[in-house]
Amino acid sequence: MAAHLTTIGFDADDTLWQNESFYRLTQDRFSGLLADYADRTALEARLLEAERRNLGQYGYGIKGFVLSMIETAIEVTDRKVPATVIAELLAAGQDMLRHPIELLPHAAEVVAELASRHRLVLITKGDLLDQERKLAQSGLGDLFHAVEIVSDKRRDTYADAFCRHGDGPERAMMVGNSMKSDVRPALDAGAWGVFVPHGLSWALEHAEPPTGHVRFRELPDLGGLPALVADLAR
Repeated sequence: MAAHLTTIGFDADDTLWQNESFYRLTQDRFSGLLADYADRTALEARLLEAERRNLGQYGYGIKGFVLSMIETAIEVTDRKVPATVIAELLAAGQDMLRHPIELLPHAAEVVAELASRHRLVLITKGDLLDQERKLAQSGLGDLFHAVEIVSDKRRDTYADAFCRHGDGPERAMMVGNSMKSDVRPALDAGAWGVFVPHGLSWALEHAEPPTGHVRFRELPDLGGLPALVADLAR
């Protein structure tokens, strides 16, 4: 069924390198700065709602996250947030943008191994400059046939990418840590969808697994991906 698999798409954040853990650390910093105005649970709920509300305007990534933190700080303090707190939130975002890349286990060797036999396409959401920086620091850039930094991931995103850079979604596989963004829309496009959970997951990326779908697979980590690809080709 997969003998003609030619193209493998990879998500980037929390699939190839750490990402959500840095957001969690910054969110802890945010909660500490505003502890006099609201408790942690309420702050996290308000911030998540701001992020959800702002996705259509700011998109995904650190810059939108920082703006949502500032907006939430203004709201919970009834527009009285000290300038020092705003400065701290901006500094936290800049720290995130400067943070060195930490590759996840097996990422480097698996990408190198599969690149020798398949066309690899990096398909990731987020801020263009930040994602380009992370890819450059990762040392994996030269292994990808193409890089797609997109505003969102939908069925057409994968259909178009796998047609442009491969032989169509039917001969492609998408690998990622988000059921909502990486797996389900890739399956809807006709590709294989491989879920590799990260452990930390942003609430807005949650979705039910497509249990029973013939092209859905789940792995505990990237280490088992080459064997899965080989097994599907039999």
